[in-house]
Amino acid sequence: MSRRFRPWRWLLLAVLVLLGVTFAAGWYLLAGSRARLEGKLRVAGLTAPVEITRDASGSVTIEARSRADATYAIGFVHAQERWFEMDLMRRVAAGELAELVGKAALDSDLDIRRHRLRSVAQAAYAALTPRQQQVVDRYRDGVNAGLADLREKPWEYFLLGSDPKPWRSEDTSLVIAAMYLDLHGHGHDTRELDIARMRAALPGPLVDFLLAPDPDWEAPITGTLSHPPVIPDASVFDLRRVPATAAIPAADTSSRSDRYPGSNNFAVAGALTDSGAAMLANDMHLGLRVPDIWFRARLRYPDTSAPGGIRDAVGVTLPGTPALIVGSNGQIAWGFTNSYGDWMDWVRVTGDPADPSRYRVPGGWAAIEHHAERIHIKDAPDRVLDVQDTRWGPILANDTDGTPLALAWIAHYPRAYNLGLMQLERATSVAAALELAPTLGMPPQNLLVADREGHIGWTIAGNAIPLRAPESEPQLPMDGSQASGTWQGWVAPAQYPRVVDPAGGRLWTANNRTADGAALDLLGNGGHDLGARAQQIRDDLAAHGAFTTGNLLDIQLDDRAVFLTPWQRLLQDTLAGARDPALRQMRELTASWRNRAAPDSVDYRLVRAFRDEVHRLVLAPFVARVRARFADFAWPYGGGNAEAAVWSLLRDQPAWLLDPRYKSWNALLQDAARRVASTLGTRPGGLAARTWGEVNPARIRHPLSPALPRFLTHFLDMPDEPLPGDANMPRVAAPGFGASERLAVSPGHEAQGILEMPGGQSDNPLAPYYGAGHADWVDGRPTPLMPGPVKWTLTLLPKSP
Repeated sequence: MSRRFRPWRWLLLAVLVLLGVTFAAGWYLLAGSRARLEGKLRVAGLTAPVEITRDASGSVTIEARSRADATYAIGFVHAQERWFEMDLMRRVAAGELAELVGKAALDSDLDIRRHRLRSVAQAAYAALTPRQQQVVDRYRDGVNAGLADLREKPWEYFLLGSDPKPWRSEDTSLVIAAMYLDLHGHGHDTRELDIARMRAALPGPLVDFLLAPDPDWEAPITGTLSHPPVIPDASVFDLRRVPATAAIPAADTSSRSDRYPGSNNFAVAGALTDSGAAMLANDMHLGLRVPDIWFRARLRYPDTSAPGGIRDAVGVTLPGTPALIVGSNGQIAWGFTNSYGDWMDWVRVTGDPADPSRYRVPGGWAAIEHHAERIHIKDAPDRVLDVQDTRWGPILANDTDGTPLALAWIAHYPRAYNLGLMQLERATSVAAALELAPTLGMPPQNLLVADREGHIGWTIAGNAIPLRAPESEPQLPMDGSQASGTWQGWVAPAQYPRVVDPAGGRLWTANNRTADGAALDLLGNGGHDLGARAQQIRDDLAAHGAFTTGNLLDIQLDDRAVFLTPWQRLLQDTLAGARDPALRQMRELTASWRNRAAPDSVDYRLVRAFRDEVHRLVLAPFVARVRARFADFAWPYGGGNAEAAVWSLLRDQPAWLLDPRYKSWNALLQDAARRVASTLGTRPGGLAARTWGEVNPARIRHPLSPALPRFLTHFLDMPDEPLPGDANMPRVAAPGFGASERLAVSPGHEAQGILEMPGGQSDNPLAPYYGAGHADWVDGRPTPLMPGPVKWTLTLLPKSP
């Protein structure tokens, strides 16, 4: 018997040896792409030694004798810790992802390549001053030196069977372009297309009503509230008299279809702090991944305008650029939220019937330009895309009457890209920072600044705000054949709205409308958030008479369901007297209102699902009529959707705007509750088991996780924990989406500052600090802004001539 099984023993031993060798080889390659943490290294491109230290969490401090050398060093560190993510960002923006990953990315490349952003990035680099180009080149050289110093190429390229390509100077502009794509709907102005479709299919007064902002939830920092929406009477539109249309298919009430924006920043004046210095909080909500989009860094270098002659700036950088994006420098602290102004417009392209190669422009004709964009695809033939370009931008869609539409987008202009943001780390006051704001080549953002002297201020940062003709309607396509139908130039710096040292000593923004009147006309509405989140922050700030950084973090973590409280009351009223056991159980489960989007909250999930279903049923007949003409219509994106309209209809109950399937508005509400109970109650455990955490897991993953076996993703992804928070409250959270950082700091008092981040510093799972700090982010435990005790020291030395 022993002889019979001896060959199997040898085979088993051989398999084990093979597995061991494979594991050892994989470990060796993975370890070879870890960042260099210690020692001394001579590199070409430095003028003086630079010391790079890391604490136990991987937070980096760079000590240099000039900002130029610090720029080189941060490029070196970015490449060693985050090369793959930098490469993805430049490739996504350039439409060159299929070259790396194959056909799976072809649709994305075809979509993005129409914007020709690599050509824009090259033109943006060429337009920089020689000094600005030197900064970009210095960073480029540091990046390539960091890549070259890795013993093995970044581990992701072994899995992909590819080799990394060197960083080019224009690639930094491509990383900025990637942020334009992320913050501006990936270059799709579907919101204005869908508004145009609504206006083509429904009476104007009805569309105005359905899309009206909600003054009950608005919280601008300056100006007045909007007027309450006006319900159009039956002479405008009567559902009882129009032909019936197909019903809208039922939606899954547990889905997360209404993804709202989520960034917050707020500031309090020095009169409200113990130190007399102002205080700033900033949490930018973005899609989350492993590692996080930001990279923690502290930069120290000589600067005569800084306290003690040393500029000491700390915050987060964006790998791919050398700038400190948000942070504090001892004199000011600054942070951003996406402004949701109107930064793109459709332009009608009127062709010449006798010559399809040209189109009408004011005073004559112009030729359509054709660009052959070659897309390289890994393991497949190249694909050539014909991009039709106009003076306003590429032709990407058709108007409701079939007329071609070109997209005018600020991201198509080279002026919209520069590294002016780097100047903020040397600004000495709120006034100086606000003066810089109109010169920054970046997606337009709400900039909040707090300074050491106690001042606070707000403005819009970004140098490319389009100037439109007064008579234009920015929510509808412009007429390119008319001089007044296109952009008239750019808003001058003196026109930028500002608020400095408001009487209450408090400022806040949360992707909401921040101003009114002329300021709003200049900035436009690109889909402002409803305002409930901003209002909750405003009220949280008003509830304190004095502040610490801990108070600001508490506001960032506020998951109270203020916005849904009226919906909870409406659900209770709707179910009063219900005889159906499921509806009676639903009323019992939501009667005790915990008022929080907590992971174990059943009441929150049921009330939220009820609100979603009511919205769907109320709006269904209007959506159906638009889709009857435009099959791909979707409700225009914009934080509040139709909250004001829906509540107006539920309050006044006009029979002519009620879906004829229902005898009364109460019948609609009862049907909405019944649908929620039916959908959620049939799942395991019934309604009582339907917690919020069940549909709100973190889901923070490495970009390659979807293509890897599950047992490997366990080592790459962050724990898939249920998270508190949701839309319309300060703590916005959804699967794969949330606060990419939480900063709370008072300039000059950075030692008491807080900086939480998900996902950690490094993209290498063998790094000793992989995922460090993530648990604090999940639990809301304060993580110090300043790096801790030094654990590793690397010194970069200039090579001898």
